[in-house]
Order: sequence, then structure tokens, then C-alpha cells
Amino acid sequence: MEEILDRAAHAAREWAGTSPDDRAAALDAVADALDRETGELVALAEWECRLPGDRLRAEVGRTTFQLRSFAEYLRSGAVNGVVVDREDPNWPAGPRPDLRRMLVPLGPVAVFGSTSYPFAFSVAGSDTASALAAGCPVVVKASHSYPDLADRTAEIVEEVLPKGVFALVHGQRRARQLVLDPRIKAVAFIGSSRVGRELHHLAATRPEPIPFYGGFGSVNPVFVTKRAMETRGHEIARGFANALAQQSGQLCTKPGLLVVPEAFADDVAAEVRALRAEPLFNKLVAKRYETGVEALTEFLDVLVEGGSGAGGHAPTLLRTTAAEILEGHDEALSECFGPVSVVATYRDSHELLELAVALPGQLTATVQGADDDVLPELISELTGRAGRIVWNQWPNDIATTPAMHHGGPWPATTSPFHTSVGVRAVERFQRPVVFQGFPSRFLPEVLAEVVTGNA
Repeated sequence: MEEILDRAAHAAREWAGTSPDDRAAALDAVADALDRETGELVALAEWECRLPGDRLRAEVGRTTFQLRSFAEYLRSGAVNGVVVDREDPNWPAGPRPDLRRMLVPLGPVAVFGSTSYPFAFSVAGSDTASALAAGCPVVVKASHSYPDLADRTAEIVEEVLPKGVFALVHGQRRARQLVLDPRIKAVAFIGSSRVGRELHHLAATRPEPIPFYGGFGSVNPVFVTKRAMETRGHEIARGFANALAQQSGQLCTKPGLLVVPEAFADDVAAEVRALRAEPLFNKLVAKRYETGVEALTEFLDVLVEGGSGAGGHAPTLLRTTAAEILEGHDEALSECFGPVSVVATYRDSHELLELAVALPGQLTATVQGADDDVLPELISELTGRAGRIVWNQWPNDIATTPAMHHGGPWPATTSPFHTSVGVRAVERFQRPVVFQGFPSRFLPEVLAEVVTGNA
């Protein structure tokens, strides 16, 4: 561990000093290497993660697409965030010196691999790709769910990148060590709320506090209006059931709370009851899921009892009312990782809006509605509580595109200003520096090359 961290610290200055084009070439090389080894990686993932091969091959493709997207962003020059204000003695607010602003990398970053995405949010996933693009060495703490896959993926990445720029570690003890070590300058975390909150506290209270980009849970509520129920009820019920069952409910954007008119709950239950059992990632995940469902059933009625069997876990559907949540019985607002969701029935539009007001921060919020029956106030309230608002679709899939924002107000994430998906994710691992009055020979190349102001 000491050797790994020393190598990362020594590599930081050199990797930060590489040109964006050189870093882009390195990311492309990692993507090419992963593509070449897709067959082996998918076979390992099928064995360790119990996910279907088609799903895993698609995720490898998404992972390499992410790497190439960051490479393209690097070549565009936008990653440097250059702004230049030339000297102006007649500036209205007073004489202005020559000011040249750019973004620089923070230093070595600790990345925690996801359990639910063994490729796209893991060893060579979005957090790793964005930190490398920013010019930061990366030390990944592997998920306990797929250690062999993590090792093989890391071997492929390490073969391509310069020594010290990338490394992988295992074990819970390593997690605390990474967050507390002074050579680590930022953390990206995907994992359980309990562990994440502990590590977030460590990052904030160490002698030199560092940024901690983590997600701590989201129920991703779906609000169904009465008109939508009347005109598209069957379609909405089936779409919700499919979204709940996707990847056995092991998605951070799973719709975990469905807010519906009272008459609609039975239709939803019928669709969920028809779903088949699917395996969870491993015994530990299954145990935590079972414990979470057991805790919820102490407060909520069981509408569909999923249970477990040889095929895995069938989805569970619980029931409450908006009125009960508003009275303080807010257990339905806590995430349970796995195939379970809560139906909350409401009586009128006032109660619907009040429930939206009571929500904590979310990654997503969805409205299934019609143009003539959605309260503008509902959209406004959800905008204040979620990082992504979805209209008449479902929140599960997180598109890898520049406009995507995967984040949200606390407790959904620790930083609502940043995304962990898309090229803007690189900004988590950079900070601005302004050079004032320097002659061009002392400036970084990207600033010295600028000829005109406000570049």
C-alpha cells in the first residue's frame, strides 16, 4: 500500500504535465485494450456477478465509449478551462492586470468501485476515466463483489498507462487508509450509505480535508397524475414493473417510490406479481437486501410478497399512503438496494404536491402525466430536489452524454454541483489557478499560446 501511494504521488506531477493530446491517446489505448479482452472480461463477470453475457458486453462497450469520450474532450482543449483577461488600465472597476485562468489537477484520486456496475462504474469506469482525463493518478479500491474481474481489468489498464498512474487495492482496511492518506487529494465513492457516510466524515475531518464525491441513496420517486392513470394506466404499470426489475433492482436510479392515485395500486401490484425471480450479485448483497425489506415491512403493508428461492429474489412491493408519510412515517423515503419498491397512494393534487415538498434530495424524480393535469408547482418542487427530472419515461438508464447530470442534493450525493457521468465529471478533480502579470515564458503552454483576450 505504501509503495502504491508513493508511486501515485511521484507520478502526479509528470501526469499532470502531460499534454491533453497525450492523455487522450492513453485513454484511447486503455479503451482499445479493454475491447480486445472483452471475451475474457465478460466470462469472468458472468461467473462472479451472475449477470447475463449480453448485458455485460453492452456495459464493456459503454465503458470504452466513456474512455473515448473523455479522450475527445481532452483533444477539444475544453478540459483546461482557459480564460484570459488582458491588462487594461482603463477597466471601469479600476486598472486590470493581465489575468490568465486555467484548471489544474488536484493530485492522486481514490476511486471506489461500484457493486452494481462491474465495468462502467468500476475499475476503468467513469470515475477513473474522468480523474485520469483531469491529469490525476488513480488508486481504485475494488468492490468485494468481483475481485478476480477487478484484478484482470486492472492488469489491462496498468499495462497501458505510465507506471504509478494507476493501481488497484482490495479490502475494507484499505478504504480507510486511502481516504486518510495525505497523498490522496480527492475521493470518488460508489457503495453503501453506511460506509459512504463514514468515509465522507473521515475525508472532511482529516488534517487536510479533501473533496469526497459520493452518493448515499435515492428512492427516485415517480409521480403519476390521475389523467395519466386514466389514459395510460396499463402502460405505466408495466413500465414501472420493468424498471423495478431491471438488473434485479440493483441500480442507483431504480424507481423505489411510486406515488399514485388510490385506485391504481392494484394494477401496479398485478404487473409486479407477474415478474420472475432474479439472482442478486452475491450472498452479502442478498443478506443486506433481506434485512432492508424486513425493516421496511415493520412499518409498511406488503402488497406483493416477493420472497427468495432457487431462482433468486422476486420483486417485493410495499404500500403506504402519502398522508402517512406526511405525518412523519417516512420509512418509504429510505433506499433499499434490490428489487423492492413502495407504492404511496394520494387522494388529491394538494396531497401529491405536499409529498413532493417533503422529499429529501434525489438523483432523479419522474412525472408520468398529461399536458393538461400536471401542476407547474410539482415540476418546480422536484427541480429543487433532484438532479434529473424525467417526463413520461423511466429514470434507470444513465445516458453517457455531455448534457447528463448524475448527481443531486444531499443525501443523494455529497456534491449537487457535479456529475459522475459525462465529460463534465472531469471537473470534480480540478481546481482553478490564476496567473497574474507573468511573462509568457513562465506560463503554462496553454496560457502562453493565447493571443486574444477572453479566450
